[in-house]
Amino acid sequence: MAEGTVAPSDPAASSRGAGRSAQSDIYRAGISGQRPRVPVDPAALEAAARRALSREAFAYIAGGAGAERTVAANRAAFERWQVWPRPLRDVSSRDLSTDFLGSRRATPLLLAPLGVMELAHAEADLAVARAAASLGIPYTLSNQASFSLEETATAAPDGARLFQLYWSASDELNASLLQRAEASGCEAIVVTLDTHLLGWRTRDLDLAYLPFTRGLGLAQYTSDPVFRQLVRERARAGDEGDAAKVRMTPKTVAAGISIARKGAPLTGAGLRESLRSPLPRAAVETFLDVFSTPALTWDDLVKARDWTSLPIILKGIVHPDDAVRALDAGMDGVWISNHGGRQIDESVPTLAVLPEIADRLAGRLPIIFDSGVRGGADAFIALALGATAVAIGRPYAYGLGIAGEDGVREVLRNIVAELDITLALSGHTAVGELGRDALRAV
Repeated sequence: MAEGTVAPSDPAASSRGAGRSAQSDIYRAGISGQRPRVPVDPAALEAAARRALSREAFAYIAGGAGAERTVAANRAAFERWQVWPRPLRDVSSRDLSTDFLGSRRATPLLLAPLGVMELAHAEADLAVARAAASLGIPYTLSNQASFSLEETATAAPDGARLFQLYWSASDELNASLLQRAEASGCEAIVVTLDTHLLGWRTRDLDLAYLPFTRGLGLAQYTSDPVFRQLVRERARAGDEGDAAKVRMTPKTVAAGISIARKGAPLTGAGLRESLRSPLPRAAVETFLDVFSTPALTWDDLVKARDWTSLPIILKGIVHPDDAVRALDAGMDGVWISNHGGRQIDESVPTLAVLPEIADRLAGRLPIIFDSGVRGGADAFIALALGATAVAIGRPYAYGLGIAGEDGVREVLRNIVAELDITLALSGHTAVGELGRDALRAV
C-alpha cells in the first residue's frame, strides 16, 4: 500500500471515515507542495489519461459504440436523480461494508473486468490487482487480460477475485478456463453475455486498431493448455486465415514483432525464434476464430455448472425479463451492464432499468451494477436504487495509465471517500440503509 493511503477496513480509517481520511491525506501532503498523483475530478481524470496514453490506447479504453450515444445516456441517467441532504442526524460513525458472495466486504464496490490493460501500463492486471487488494475491493479478472489468472493471483494473493468468461466457440476451452479460475482462487464466474459479436466501435475503426490482432490481451489463452493445442493444430495445418491478406509495410513488421513477443509462452523461446515460429501468428488467428459465439443461448448455460462449482453471475443483463430468467435458470447473480456503452449505440441506459430489475428480483439475487459510474455519488445513487454492489470500470484504467498501481489506488480511494461523505451528508450511517427515499426523482 502506498504511504499515506488507508484502507476503508483499517481501524484508523473507520474512526474518522474513509472520506475524512482521504481529505486529510491530500491536504496534509499539500502543505509540502505534493498534489494527488491523479486528478480527483472525473473529467480532469479522463483528460489526463488522454494525454498520458497513446491515441490507440485511449480510443480503446474510452470509446463506445457508434456515435457513443449510449455512453452519454449512461451518464445522463444519473442526472435524473438527486440526493436528499438530511442534516441533524448522528452520522459520526459510518459503515460502508456489505455482504457479497457470502463474505463481508469493506465496501460495496468491485472492479469491472477491463481487457488489454497493457495498453495503459506495463504491469497491467498485476498493478490493478495489488491496488484493489490493498483497499479490500474485489477485482474481476478479464478473459482478455495481459497476465494470466495464475500470475495475477501470485501478484495479489490476499485479494478477492472473480473471473470473467467470454463464452468461446470451444467448450473444451471454456471448461479449461473455468477450472483454472477455480484453482487460482477466484470466488465466482462472471459470464459476459453481450459481446458475442464485437460492437461497432467507431474510434477503433477510425484508427484501424484492434489490440488482439497485435497479440495483446491474449494471456489467458496463450497460458491455457486447450488453447495451446488448438494453436498447434492450426500451425500444423498451415492455416494462416486472413493473415495471408495483410499487406507488408513497416507497421506490419511492428505488429509482427508484437505478436512474436506475446507469443513467446507458446514457443518457449526468445524474440528471434518466435519471429520464425508459426505459433504466435497462429495464436492470433485461433483467438479470432474462437473468441466468442453468436449461437450462445440460455440452454447452453447449464454446461457451466458442469465446468465449475463456483457461483455464476450473468453480466450484460439489461431487460428486466432477462433478469427474472436468470433467477429461474438458477444463476447466482445478475450484473446489469451495457458494457459501458461499447456494444450498442442508443442502448437502454442501465440506471434507467435498475429500479425495475431490483423490484422484480426482490432481493432473491444479488445485483451488480455498472455503466456510467464515475464517482462515489454515482455509486450512492445506484445503491439507493437497488444495486448490491457497484462496479468501477474506465476510471481505474485512467488511473493506471497516469500513475500505474498508485494511480489505480488513488482513483479507488477517491470513489470510496466520496461515497462515504455522500452517505454522511445524506444522513445515513450504513450503505445497507439506503433506499429510494434517499433520492429525489427529477
